[in-house]
Formats: sequence, structure tokens, C-alpha cells
Amino acid sequence: MGFIQVQMVDGFISSDWWKKVIKHFIRINDKFEIRCWKDEISEINQALLYGSLLEDDNEVSIKGNVNQELLNELLYSPEPIDKNLYNKMTKYFTINIANDLCEFSSAHYGTELYINNVSKEDTEVFKDIMLPYWDGFSISIGDLDVRL
Repeated sequence: MGFIQVQMVDGFISSDWWKKVIKHFIRINDKFEIRCWKDEISEINQALLYGSLLEDDNEVSIKGNVNQELLNELLYSPEPIDKNLYNKMTKYFTINIANDLCEFSSAHYGTELYINNVSKEDTEVFKDIMLPYWDGFSISIGDLDVRL
């Protein structure tokens, strides 16, 4: 099993690549966690349509299982228009997914991805998805089975 780490370096890339990656790696009934800052009221209210609320000091966490409505939102919602600090791919600060394909984390509004326990086949699919966008990212792909 391997890992993929992605950091966006081109602040003007559209969210097409992100949605293609989501479409491949996220499935109905996957366990999810969406994390938002406490002041992101609209985003929290939207995420609460899909899961249950947990709070800590600085963030709000919504947990549940991916349903068709959440998947549609991730795949078909327009890009966020608030791009002052980040070229946001999604309105959610962090999206964590656990499924039989991998452990998936979309961080900093989708400008970073961490995909762990990913198969060689899914790594190749990822490379094919990212090929047109490759120069806009710092990408690290490796094998977790490497022994020192």
C-alpha cells in the first residue's frame, strides 16, 4: 500500500482536478468527518444536513456516512467564491474519509490532499487524473511497504 501527498502551488487552478479525485476515491456509505472553524456558520449548517455535530475549542466536527446528497454537493457545487486566503476547492476546511480504498483527507479547503493506504492501481488512476494539472502541484507518491 502507498501514499499520495498533494500541495497546490498554483493558486489559479480550477477545482476540476479535486472533483475528479473525489469522484474516484469517495463512495456512498463511507465514514466521513467534516471539520470547520466555529465562525463558518453557513458551512457548518450545510454539513449538519449530512451528519452529527461534535465541538472542541476551535473547530466544529460533523461526522456521518456519505450519502448521495453529500457526494453530489462535493462533485457538483460551484467553486467557493471566497478565495482571499486560499484558492478553495471546497467550502469545507477539512474533509476526512475512511473506506476500503484508502484513508483520504482533503485539507485547507482542498488545497492539500493526503491519501494513505492506497493501492498501486488507484495510484495510477490518480496520476492519470492529475496529469493535465501536474505542474500546479507539489506531489509526493510513495510506498508504505518500503523497509529501512
